[in-house]
Amino acid sequence: MKRSPEPSPLEAIRSRLAACFASTDFEGAMWLVGGCVRDPLLGRPEPPDVDVAVLGSALEAAQAMWERGLAKYPPVQYPRFGTARIEVEGVTIEFASTRAESYSEDSRKPEVRPATLEEDARRRDFTVNALFRDVFSGELVDPTGVGLADLNARVLRTPTDPELTFSDDPLRMLRAIRFRWSLVFEPAPGLYEAIVASAPRLQIISGERIQEELLKMLAIPAASQCLEDLRQTGLLGQFWSEFCALSGVEQGDYHHLDAWEHTLAVLDATDPGDPILRLAALFHDIAKPQTRTVEPDGRVRFLGHETVGAEMARAMLRRLKFSNEVVDAVSLLVRHHMRLAPGRTLSQPAARRLIRDIGDELERLLDLIEADRKGHKPGVAGVDVEEVRAAVERVARETPREKIVSPLDGEKIMQLTGLTEGPSVGRIKLYLEEAVIEGRLAPGDESAAEQMIPDALKWAQKEP
Repeated sequence: MKRSPEPSPLEAIRSRLAACFASTDFEGAMWLVGGCVRDPLLGRPEPPDVDVAVLGSALEAAQAMWERGLAKYPPVQYPRFGTARIEVEGVTIEFASTRAESYSEDSRKPEVRPATLEEDARRRDFTVNALFRDVFSGELVDPTGVGLADLNARVLRTPTDPELTFSDDPLRMLRAIRFRWSLVFEPAPGLYEAIVASAPRLQIISGERIQEELLKMLAIPAASQCLEDLRQTGLLGQFWSEFCALSGVEQGDYHHLDAWEHTLAVLDATDPGDPILRLAALFHDIAKPQTRTVEPDGRVRFLGHETVGAEMARAMLRRLKFSNEVVDAVSLLVRHHMRLAPGRTLSQPAARRLIRDIGDELERLLDLIEADRKGHKPGVAGVDVEEVRAAVERVARETPREKIVSPLDGEKIMQLTGLTEGPSVGRIKLYLEEAVIEGRLAPGDESAAEQMIPDALKWAQKEP
């Protein structure tokens, strides 16, 4: 006897919901909505979360699932917005009462009131996200009347006037660009014009929310198209205007693209699954407009753009509330992306310095340098990243990063020299560390390090 195929996780959750709420006031008043309806219709993988619209109290629905033993933990409730979140079998279910929303001029937090399914559909961001599937019958419901047609035609359209939709919640403008390129949809007539007109409204959105949308854009293969749309619509200028200055900056003989086009090419050459690398690619040349000079012979130079760029990246990432871990990693990569010169063999001391200075970010740095090379004019010699990688691996086996340090600590140096704590002690440690890097001193060789103290002391007492 042939076994029936296992239901998908989404169908299993729908069955759970139907069984839980059969013969209750929620029967016939509960629908799946949003991505969990849209994506299966597009043949895309089911999303990890499920949104459920409830004609009634979403808080009571979520609580009922908990009380009936279908969840390990009680729901998280948001009474002001009529929403509740609960986890069932590893799937997060967000219940939301069908509602209408009104917004004030200076806030994206709405005042809400209970509403019909049709009103709920009109307050959503796009018609393709306003398709509902009845939890009990499985029937597809299209309250806007155009959602299914837009889905089949792959058109992105707002349920109401786009300027009103974007004014109510300006974050939807970023979502429009992300959905356009992640779903491969065409914007409906007037959609992008409304974004241009409404772009200044993005100022009321918090840095954290913009960061979240940006990271989602960077995680798709078409991230560069998203960034170009952000620039052309004026959205990029609302939070990272520094990038707009890259457009039109000519880079000289080694480049066939301007600084902005080159940045997007480098971004395209990186892994969408690595957000730190994607951000480093985006920021690696951010300081070129400020550092551009033209030599008497016509050569274009960007001296120090990596150092200035690292500080700019730090400030701009903090503007959007990125974590210290991300800020530090990205600024480190930007600062060192010019570290390796094309055509030069990496010496052992240079490899040790690279291991010491870059640490755990070394693999990302090599990936960034390789991506940067791909963004140059075809035929221009670049760093042989594979050769560098092999050289670093050889040196790292002999001298791991943790051994590239002074064999003597500060306390021992003070004991041997009679110095008190201060800059000279630090400079002696640096001298001994450099001796390890250059191969003049074996890692951990305290006896040989002590013999070097007189020379180290003389060097430390010179003018820095």
